[in-house]
Amino acid sequence: MIGITSYGAYVPLWRLSRDAIAKGAKGEKAICHYDEDAITMAVAAAADCLHGVEREKVDGLIFASTNSPYKEKQAASIVAAGADLRRDIVTADFAGSLKAGTTGLRFACDAVKAGSAKQMMVTAADRRQGAPLSAYDQDLGDGAAALMVGDSNVIASLEGSYSISDEILDVWRSSDDTFLRTTHERFAQTEGYVKVISEAIAGLMKKNKLEAKDFAKIAIYTPTARRVADVAKKLGFDAKTQVQDVFFSVMGNTGVPYAMMLFVAALEEAKPGDLILLAGYGDGADAFAFRVTEEIEKVRGNAARRGMKKHLDSKMVINDYKTYWLWRGLLNPITEEGFLPHHYWKTSPVMLWRERDRILRFRGGKCKACGAVNFPPQRACGNCGTEGQFDSVRLSDKKGTIWTFSMDYLSSQVEVPIVCPLVHLEGGGRFQVYMTDCVAEEVKVGMEIEMSFRKIMVRDGINNYYWKATPIRA
Repeated sequence: MIGITSYGAYVPLWRLSRDAIAKGAKGEKAICHYDEDAITMAVAAAADCLHGVEREKVDGLIFASTNSPYKEKQAASIVAAGADLRRDIVTADFAGSLKAGTTGLRFACDAVKAGSAKQMMVTAADRRQGAPLSAYDQDLGDGAAALMVGDSNVIASLEGSYSISDEILDVWRSSDDTFLRTTHERFAQTEGYVKVISEAIAGLMKKNKLEAKDFAKIAIYTPTARRVADVAKKLGFDAKTQVQDVFFSVMGNTGVPYAMMLFVAALEEAKPGDLILLAGYGDGADAFAFRVTEEIEKVRGNAARRGMKKHLDSKMVINDYKTYWLWRGLLNPITEEGFLPHHYWKTSPVMLWRERDRILRFRGGKCKACGAVNFPPQRACGNCGTEGQFDSVRLSDKKGTIWTFSMDYLSSQVEVPIVCPLVHLEGGGRFQVYMTDCVAEEVKVGMEIEMSFRKIMVRDGINNYYWKATPIRA
């Protein structure tokens, strides 16, 4: 039996009130903090998906996005390192289309079915950008999802799939564009979205002898909150009882991961035996039918998993459009001297390669003699002095507390002040890091923290990632 064995999601802590964009607009949308992008969100979703999963048994990782920070460099390898997966796995980027996530899911299912992998993780994340004050600027949200595909302990078995390809210019962005482009909305929706995704879903049902009434929930990509109702009506679904909430007013359209995030939300509420429809759209469409099994209760019972519900419930709202643009990197702060801060910083690819286990995988050394955890890894144990006797230990999934902290008011014009805590991790390990997703006035000694994969800076065309401390999200 092939299907989903685990799931995860990530919705940024921060939300922007739509009223900040257009006076009187209702609701809010999820937005990345200044140190987040598609890769950091994918790592967070992967970590959520890995709760209760043996990382050593994951055979591959797919990263799907229309917003990879690199035009020529694989992002999936960074996500796999951040998730601390084995090195002898297959990694691949899927890009260029809003259905990149569901297409990656189909390839993962095919790989497991063919026997070339026992478990494949599909991550999807997007941070799309609409032009200032446009409808897209109001509607687009940020987020990520991760699905594990395997052939044992399946929580949702794959009953069937159907895909079509369709060439249409409805929404696009060239390599030189910062903002999305779109054609006339009526043409894009009637000849594109509604027609094409309906065709894929109808093809799935015909191929597998299914009817609309057979499905408990349908999780379908939708460009706007109302369009999914058009598809449901056209195919005979009940929009009130069968359509998964699209979270448009509290999260927005998250692009590539959107359908997968809705699918995760459906799994969080599903009962064994339920049939769930998952459909992604973009230059064609992918449609899947998944049957929920008894195994769902074991995965759902893991309290550490946040999924969609806990991430949506945990939030901080801003109502400042300028701050939003500053975080997006589209409004650059200038110092009094007339240049960007840290203009003198350089990045060494050699150093990043040499220290990749410490920087990306966040691994320390556990002394074989006394058991003390040293980070950064040392030649000699800082506790007992024993030399060269260490076991590599993962620290990224450890929680901790703030031992002491300082405030930096000078090194950044994007976040002032930057909180620099000295943290003590459970099980050992004490070091200084940056803190993010926090209110500086609320930081205190003894505060509980967890680690989060973030972007430190971009220099010389290189995205520098590292781990920061964050207050534990409820």
